[in-house]
Amino acid sequence: MSKTQSNLPALGFRGTMRFFWRQLTSMRTALMLLLLLAVAAVPGSLFPQRRAGADVVETWIDDNPTIGPILDFLGMFDVYSSVWFSAIYLLLFVSLVGCLWPRGKQHFKTLRQPPARTPRNLKRLPEYGQLILESNGPTPEEALVDAEKLLKKSGYRTELRDGSVGAERGYVREIGNILFHFGLLGVIVFMGIGGLYKYEGQKIIVEGQGFTNNLVSYDSFTPGTAFSEERLAPFGIQLEDFDVVFDRDSETHFGQALDYTATMQVTPGPGEETYQDTIKVNDPLTVDGVRVFLVGNGYAPNITVTDGEGDVAYSGPVIAQIQDPNTNSSLVVLKVPDAQPEQLGFVGLFLPTSYTGDDGVAVSIDPDAYNPELILNSYHGDLGLDDGTPQNVYVLDTDGMTEMNSRNNENGGITLGVGDSYDLPDGMGSISFDGWDRYVGLDLHYDPSKWGVGFFSSLALVSLVISLYVRRRRAWVKATERDGHTVIEYGLLARGETFGLREENIKLRQSFDHTWPVIPPDTSEDK
Repeated sequence: MSKTQSNLPALGFRGTMRFFWRQLTSMRTALMLLLLLAVAAVPGSLFPQRRAGADVVETWIDDNPTIGPILDFLGMFDVYSSVWFSAIYLLLFVSLVGCLWPRGKQHFKTLRQPPARTPRNLKRLPEYGQLILESNGPTPEEALVDAEKLLKKSGYRTELRDGSVGAERGYVREIGNILFHFGLLGVIVFMGIGGLYKYEGQKIIVEGQGFTNNLVSYDSFTPGTAFSEERLAPFGIQLEDFDVVFDRDSETHFGQALDYTATMQVTPGPGEETYQDTIKVNDPLTVDGVRVFLVGNGYAPNITVTDGEGDVAYSGPVIAQIQDPNTNSSLVVLKVPDAQPEQLGFVGLFLPTSYTGDDGVAVSIDPDAYNPELILNSYHGDLGLDDGTPQNVYVLDTDGMTEMNSRNNENGGITLGVGDSYDLPDGMGSISFDGWDRYVGLDLHYDPSKWGVGFFSSLALVSLVISLYVRRRRAWVKATERDGHTVIEYGLLARGETFGLREENIKLRQSFDHTWPVIPPDTSEDK
């Protein structure tokens, strides 16, 4: 061992833990963890999540048999509930708490301490000034009292001393800094609460139909990790009417939808009185903490299908997916698994205002339903629903079916106006177009943490502005007597940024000039 090499003492267990704690609770570590949390959330938007739909995840894995199982093992399909994401989240929480607590205690002690002691030589400060008062002016003691009052009016915290006044301001800057990080901490906590207990779902409702807030009623549902069905508020809503206002005056935007209004009958709970309310775009309905947003709409033609044995196999509205928002031409898919002797399927278009051109092709020329018409192809055979494989309700799988009607075969396609019916070929039954209704697509959101996230994010924003624009300043004023005149010396010192210190000096000098009878510099005795 070299003679110059020193023997350093071992940290020991407690020393090692203290070192790691200090590293974890440093502001640099907190910022790194915040950045790491943002990066860790990226896979949640790149890969399908089981919370949103387990079937979609399984399909994705089947379509990517090599990398799918690896990503599943790494938790990429359950990002927000994975061990590694939760670990980053908890470490960030601990880091912020461990960082804020000692800083808050230290700043509280600083607030209780008097301003810094007065320097001996104020001329060494970045900003310095001297005034000589007229002989009939205040004494040094009176001048210091006046100076203290002026500094207090300027927002300084002052202390009157023997022969001087000490002042300091800008403590709120550090308070803003602490509150900013406290706001971040609050956002993290309430976002965690929201991730546990919030839920959201989607539901399509046809005019005259309703919805009860339970799991089986949702078309799709995304729960929080700690969600339980008992947390669902037992309310019900019914779509009484849906009205769309179209532009009929503008030449360039003729037919464009201007306003949507869904009139709802709301029952807050069992046995409670029903009331009427409306939903508009960006104007949701709120029931027992659940916000109901209007996110879509369309037409639902009412169709009746009679099978080959003469029984009604289907009767009711069919949701038509809008394909062209300018004309509301919509895709219609109808599956009739109860038809006998064979299952039936239909696919085609709903045209709100049908017009047939010279080429014999029917199109919709207006989004409103002035001349509604159904144009369908028909099939019989196996719909593929009996093997339990999930299917998209808006896609008709015709692999196990035989085509009966289309423009490409001798039977031609099915064209139905309101009140029309059509007998299917080969005695397979009939189909009739009985009328149409409007439907709405609703998004239902429940998040008990939204008020907390909103409050603490606002707190963080306001605190950040305070910490950026409030400046730390120190000021001292001395008063002495010389040749029967009171001599005032003052100096300013910046804590942090120095810009604006000169303006502070000018403002303070102007206050002094208006308060005391000051001898102009060109006539003062010390010129």
